[in-house]
Amino acid sequence: MSSSYASNYTKLITLTKQLSSYANQGNHEQALNLFRQMQSSFALPLDAHVFSLALKSCAAAFRPALGESIHAHTLKSNFLSNPFVGSALLDMYGKCVSVSHARKLFDEIPQRNAVVWNAMISHYTHRGNIREAVELYEAMDVMPNESSFNAIIKGLVSTEDGSYKAIGFYRKMVEFRFKPTLITLLALVSACSVIGAFRLVKEIHSYAFRNLIEPHPQLKSGLVEAYGRCGSIDYVQLVFESMVDRDVVAWSSLVSAYALHGDAESALRAFQEMESAKVRPDDIAFLNVLKACSHAGLADEAIGYFKRMQDGYGLSASKDHYSCLVDVLSRVGRFEEAYKVIQAMPEKPTAKTWGALLGACRNYGEVELAEIAAKELWKIEPENPANYVLLGKIYMSVGRQEEAERLRMEMRDRGVKVSPGSSWCLFKD
Repeated sequence: MSSSYASNYTKLITLTKQLSSYANQGNHEQALNLFRQMQSSFALPLDAHVFSLALKSCAAAFRPALGESIHAHTLKSNFLSNPFVGSALLDMYGKCVSVSHARKLFDEIPQRNAVVWNAMISHYTHRGNIREAVELYEAMDVMPNESSFNAIIKGLVSTEDGSYKAIGFYRKMVEFRFKPTLITLLALVSACSVIGAFRLVKEIHSYAFRNLIEPHPQLKSGLVEAYGRCGSIDYVQLVFESMVDRDVVAWSSLVSAYALHGDAESALRAFQEMESAKVRPDDIAFLNVLKACSHAGLADEAIGYFKRMQDGYGLSASKDHYSCLVDVLSRVGRFEEAYKVIQAMPEKPTAKTWGALLGACRNYGEVELAEIAAKELWKIEPENPANYVLLGKIYMSVGRQEEAERLRMEMRDRGVKVSPGSSWCLFKD
C-alpha cells in the first residue's frame, strides 16, 4: 500500500466519522457540504455508509434534487441492494417527493430485508395510507420485527375505527414473541383510551412496571388518560401521584379524568393546582376544564375559563372550545347566549356545535332554535337520521304532531333511514 493511498484512506475514515457526527446531530447542511467535498476530493470510492448518511441529510433538509443525484451514484456503485442505502433512499423519496415514488423504488430494490420493508410501511402509515401499510405487511417475504408491528399499530390507532385492529396486531406481536417497546405501549394506551379496555390498560401498566418502562413521563400521562376513560379514578390518582415531573400533558390528563368521571369540582381544583405549580396550561388543558364545566352545568365558570384562555394566556379558541361553551350554555337553558356564541365563531360551526344546541332544545322544548340547528345539521350531515328524529321528538313534546309527521315523510323522501340499535363488547382485552 502506497503512503499516498494510506494517507487518503485515513483521511477518508476521519471525514466519514465527521459526516456521521453532522448527520446524527442534525447539522444536515454541514453534512451535505462535507459530502460534496468528499465526492470531489478523493480518488478513493466512497462506501455505502457515506451514501446512506448523505441521503439521511437530504431527507431532513428537504433536498430532493441532491437526493436523486445520490440515487444515481448508488446505482453506479451497485449499492441499491445495501439495506441501509435502500431504506435511506426510501426515506428521502417518501419525505421529499412522494409515497408513490418511494413505492416505485421499493419495488426496484433487489434484496429487501426487514429494515427496507419497515421503511416503506412507515411511509404509508405516516401518510395515513393504513390499508396499503397492512397489505404490505401481509406481503412481507422476510420475518417481521418489532418495528414492523410498531409502525402498523401506531398507524391503526390514528384511524377512526382502528383501535381494535391495533390491539389485534399487538396480539400477533406477542405471538411472534417480540417484546413491546415504549413506542408499542404508547400506541396501545391510546387505543385503550378510545375503547375503554380496562384490563388491557392494566396489562400494559404491569408490563411497563416489570420492564422499567413505566417511569417514562409520556407513558404515565397516557395511563392517567386511559384509566380516566375507563372510569377508574383510583388508578388515575395512583399513577399521577407517582409522577415526579408533571408537565402540562400530565395535569391535563388528570383534569380530563375527573371530568369524564363527572367530578367537576376535582377537575377544576386540579386545574387550579396546575396553575399554582407554575405549569402553563395549553389549549387541551382548557378544553378539558371546559368539558368539566359542561358536564356539571357550570355556565358562568365556563365563560370565565373561556375568556381567561384567550385574554390571560393568549390562546386561540378552537371549534371544540366553542362547542363546549355552547353545550354548557344550552344545558342550563341559556339559549340566546349559546346562539350568540355560535354566531360569533370565527370558523364555520361544526355538527358537534349545532348538535349540542339541538340536544338541549329537546329538554326545554325550544322549537325555534331547534329548527335553526336542525336545518344547519341537515346541510352538514344530510344522511344522519338522528337530527331528524330529535327534531321530531321536540315537535311531539310540544304537541305539534302534524309537523313531526311531515318530518317523517321528508326523511322517507330523502331516503334517510334509522339504523337499528346495537351494542358492543370487547373480548380478550
